[in-house]
Amino acid sequence: MSDQMTTHQAQEDARNESIRIYVNGRIVPRQEALVSVYDSGFLLGDGVWEGLRLYNGKWAFLDLHLSRLFQAAKAIDLDLGMGRQDVIAALEETRAANGMETDVHARLMVTRGVKSKPFQHPSLSRKGPTVVIIMEHSRPALPRPIRLATVPHVRGLPMSQDPKLNSHSKLNCVLACIAAEKAGADEALMLDVNGFVNTTNACNFFIVRDQEVWTSSGDYCMNGITRQKVIEICRENDIPVFQKNFSLVETYDADEAFLTGTFGAQTPVGQIDGRQIGNGEAGKMTRRLRALYADLIARETA
Repeated sequence: MSDQMTTHQAQEDARNESIRIYVNGRIVPRQEALVSVYDSGFLLGDGVWEGLRLYNGKWAFLDLHLSRLFQAAKAIDLDLGMGRQDVIAALEETRAANGMETDVHARLMVTRGVKSKPFQHPSLSRKGPTVVIIMEHSRPALPRPIRLATVPHVRGLPMSQDPKLNSHSKLNCVLACIAAEKAGADEALMLDVNGFVNTTNACNFFIVRDQEVWTSSGDYCMNGITRQKVIEICRENDIPVFQKNFSLVETYDADEAFLTGTFGAQTPVGQIDGRQIGNGEAGKMTRRLRALYADLIARETA
């Protein structure tokens, strides 16, 4: 039996079977949360989304998530039909309907809406947008550090599909994840178009070498909010941090490696391409950054 897992692995929670979901202004039981087969998101992956975490009744870094959502919507010429306060009200309405207070993950999705015909042109989206918010009780549950495998799939150039977009079109990352799983790993380590270490299929990637924290240049990866917070934490605590190009040679020889994302915060990496990283467990710097990030979350949501 395979022991593969994902960076979004969570503890089982029976309450998620009866959650209520926001669909276009209505909050409905999970089994009634449906969208049309003519929806742009289903037909084409035409839409954008955000993932948010709820701590102590507050959404962490809400303003940053909303700014990224509206920036992405503008980039793809999608009118949300809602202002920032409307989105916040929808999040709060959904949270209240579920009686949720903490350890909650929300997926806020917006597509171009329902099309009149099942074809590509945006003008065929005659009804919309479609707005859906799924909230689940969710606590990360990783029994061991993540194993990564380098894959041939890359995060592309901005003129093809800008990797900074949190778009519904995730096939490239899905294929990368499949390749990694077939190699016996949990998730994929993806390079950039120049062959430098970039990101994983789901998270931003960091290594630690000689007490320095390294991450990619940022040119070809998602503009992760948790990634940026880790960089800021390092600077505030006099931890040398660099956004730079680095290779697999330097990665294999790293003292530590970890991933960042809204769900898992900082997830340790124990193995890359069959090579053990450090002692194969969460390293000293990773543990320190996790503690500093937890302090930041406590202040943010106090």
